Amino acid sequence: MNKAESITKDPDGKLNVPDHVIIPFIEGDGTGSDIWKATRTVIDGAVENVYGGKRRIEWKEVDAGEKGYEKTGQWMPRRALDTIRQHMVAIKGPLTTPVGKGIRSLNVTLRQELDLYACVRPVKYVPGVPSPMKHPENINMVIFRENTEDVYAGIEWQAGSPEAEKVADFLRSEMHALLPEGAGIGIKPISAKNTKRLVASAITYAIDNGYPSVTLMHKGNIMKFTEGAFCTWGYEVAKERFGDITVTENDVYRHYNGKPPAGKIVIKDRIADMLFQQILLRLS
Repeated sequence: MNKAESITKDPDGKLNVPDHVIIPFIEGDGTGSDIWKATRTVIDGAVENVYGGKRRIEWKEVDAGEKGYEKTGQWMPRRALDTIRQHMVAIKGPLTTPVGKGIRSLNVTLRQELDLYACVRPVKYVPGVPSPMKHPENINMVIFRENTEDVYAGIEWQAGSPEAEKVADFLRSEMHALLPEGAGIGIKPISAKNTKRLVASAITYAIDNGYPSVTLMHKGNIMKFTEGAFCTWGYEVAKERFGDITVTENDVYRHYNGKPPAGKIVIKDRIADMLFQQILLRLS
């Protein structure tokens, strides 16, 4: 087996993975040690089973969370972030949220420092696994969640704090907002730039993996200028960048009698409550 090497990236963004690859890992806090032991065994076994010894992972531990704090006095040492940037791909266990002032969430810190804007979660039924759903075998979706803004921006102030009171006073006096006394305050920023890159990633994934549709989930019926804007910007980027291969659900019914044209990915949107219901009751 050759000497272990880092993953490299082509100018077009394609990752080059050597046969003997270095992958950093953050073991995590609390149950992290137990989780990591099992995870490593499963991953190493899967690689061995698939590649028959021709490929292997060399794991490189990165100190963060409690281990990072014990060794450096920092919950997320700069060296940890630099190591992950260098190797491009890493795996992490659960990280504790430090009590008191400073970093509020190490997960948010990782996402923002490394610009990990898309949380990608495949959801597919594994035969033989118990499920409360009537037809779990019909589940086959991939969820893309914006990871760096919206509520994940981590902009909030504790109820009763000077910062929360200052923001609340401004909202009441300048914006005429109705806020209860002693409220905790959080800010929910949603931008066109970040929305469009997330939706573009989801559409690209659908194209590359043969998915028939992309659904924009939102609460635009309640929050028109954030959630509603997310939906609007999602449709915009579909038309701007993928107009030759996408069609809106409205146009499917307006121009194609409800049957999507061959070779087109359907772009649609659903209010969150409705989508949750449809996932459980009507998966088609």
